[in-house]
Order: sequence, then structure tokens, then C-alpha cells
Amino acid sequence: MTLSKHASHVVIVGAGIVGLGHAVAALDAGYRVTVVEQDAAAVLASVRNFGHVSTSAQSGELHDLALEANSIWLSLVERAGVEARRSGTLVVARSAAEEAVLQELAADRASEDARLVTGAEAGELLRIPDPDHLRSAALFPADLTADPRTAVARIAAWVDDHERGEVRFSTSVREVREGAVETNRGRIAADHVVVAAGHLVGRLFPALADEREVRECALQMLRVRPPREMGIGPAVLTGTSMLRYGAFAGAAVEALRDELRASRPELLEIDANVMFTQQADGTLLVGDSHAAHRTAPPFLDERWSRLLLDEVAAVLGAPRLEVLERWQGVYATSTRQDILRAYPAPGVSVVTVTTGVGMTVGLALGARTVAAL
Repeated sequence: MTLSKHASHVVIVGAGIVGLGHAVAALDAGYRVTVVEQDAAAVLASVRNFGHVSTSAQSGELHDLALEANSIWLSLVERAGVEARRSGTLVVARSAAEEAVLQELAADRASEDARLVTGAEAGELLRIPDPDHLRSAALFPADLTADPRTAVARIAAWVDDHERGEVRFSTSVREVREGAVETNRGRIAADHVVVAAGHLVGRLFPALADEREVRECALQMLRVRPPREMGIGPAVLTGTSMLRYGAFAGAAVEALRDELRASRPELLEIDANVMFTQQADGTLLVGDSHAAHRTAPPFLDERWSRLLLDEVAAVLGAPRLEVLERWQGVYATSTRQDILRAYPAPGVSVVTVTTGVGMTVGLALGARTVAAL
């Protein structure tokens, strides 16, 4: 179905970053837009993350989407007052195996101004007084970091203030079908519906969620006080990050996995991605572990948190880190695909990021969906 933009109403289910990415794109394209969100504010995946727009770590379609999303993020800094900055990403190596992975990646991404730096240079960027434990690092200067606690709220406010936009919070969706969304506050007529419900997609389309093997990925995350004045520098990835992102591939990664399996099996046990982002208030968002469930239990394992904290403290050359907050992150995960796209009824699109890069690709994913209407 080809929509006539100025006469057509796009209804979007979900006010996370993917849903709002669709809303921004639809408004920019001239559609009338209504976003419905079950909670009184966004409280799930889009606020429980690092705020890292990790373009440099992606590959394939995710990398293409991430590159497209960067310009949208920067436009929303101007238009919506979103707190985001070009922080860059620093991937640190503390072993020869990690360093070999970085050398492969930096050569592959030279066109993105990626460059290898010495351990001393990495220590200077992170203001580590004695960085002898850092062998080297790769710096990717174009990556962004946003404030995850305010970004989606500010984008939602911009959508709601738009002359053709509306955001309805505290509105639960009971059914989606061709031409209509049924909610606890009444029926909303729609020319097209986009369901961007993340890990909750099975509440509306259970057969689809089962077929695409959508599960909930639970993460343990923390906000900590930095061990010293650090300024506001780059996002930081470590060796465990190299095992999780598509940009890190090849024989060097498998050698690193073998090394960690022998030396730090506990990090593989919790599927760790030891990393942190630096926020405008000076605190660090630290994480994370990963565990897939049909329904994620709410309990946090203190041993897992301690592993993550000790690893970040070791990177920063600090004896310990002061924890200010702890929480459970959550996002949709699947072994079948990175992005779920489905069309369960005429005029209905289901779009869910089923890996942990919603902040990185969500805005561009919305732009692509809307361009295809």
C-alpha cells in the first residue's frame, strides 16, 4: 500500500528509540503520527542502556544503519535538545591476543579515521596516572554517546509538540489489525501501524515471537563514580566486547576467545561485555552481563556485578569503584535474526531490534521503514 503522506495517519506502538525513530521519520516525511506507549514514560530498553551509538563495532546491515543513524541523532540534538555528543569509542587491549584483534579492525576501518594508539595515549585519554597495564587501543572518533535517561523523553516531547504529532502515554494496546489499533482508551484509526514493542512483541503477536525465537535478554548494569576526575571522554570497550560485536571477526577473535576461556572463564560464563560510557555529570555507566529468558527474572546476582566492577576498575587502574545505582537492563534477543521485520496484516509492520544495538540503529531503522511505505 502506498500512502498519500499528507492525508495518512501512522500509528506507532511503543515509545522507545525504535518507535520514536519511526515517529521522527514519519513526521519528517509529512505523515500524521500518533505514538502509543503502555507506560507513563519510557522505562525499558531505551533508558536502561549505555547510550552508546556504537557505529564502529557493527558490521553488515547494522553498520550501514548505524552510519545513517548518526546524522539523525545529531539533527535531534539541534531539533529536540537531545543530550548527545561525538564522544568516540576507545577499544583497549591488555593482552597480545586483544591487540591482534585491534590491529585487524583498525586496518579494516581506516576509512572511518580509526587509528591505533599506544597504551600511554589511551591512558592519557582516560586520565589514568600509570597506564602500564594497557598495551594499546583503537580509537574510533566518530561514534556518539547520548544520555539514555533523557534522550527518548526529549524525542517524545518533540514528537508530541509537532503540529502533526501526538504521544499517548499510559495507553495499552489490546489489538492491532488493518486500519485500527484497539487500546484501553479506545480505538485509534490508522492508515498504517508500526509495532515497535521490543521484547514485548509477543504480547500482541505471540505466534510471530515464537516463530522468530524472540526472548528477553537481561543485563546487569551500574552507575559508578569515577575513581578520579576524568573529564567527559570516549566510550570504552574491552576484550570481552570484541567477542560480541560483528566488526571484530577472524582468526584473532577466535584466539582471544580461547585465551579468555582458559584465563577468565567466569567472564564467558556471564556473557560479559565489559564496557562503560562517560556521562555529562561525570559518572560512568558500567556493564554488562547477558542472559536470555522467556521472561527475565528481576533478581541481580551480586557476583556478576562484582566481576564487571572489578574488570572496569582494573582497566582504570583503580582499586575499587563506588556504586551509585544498580539496575537490570532488558532488550529483545533472538538467534534467528538481528532485526525482526514482519507484516502480519495489511498496513501493519512489526519492527524489532533483536540484538542489543537499538540505540545505535533504531533511528535509521525507522527512516528505512517509513521510506518504504
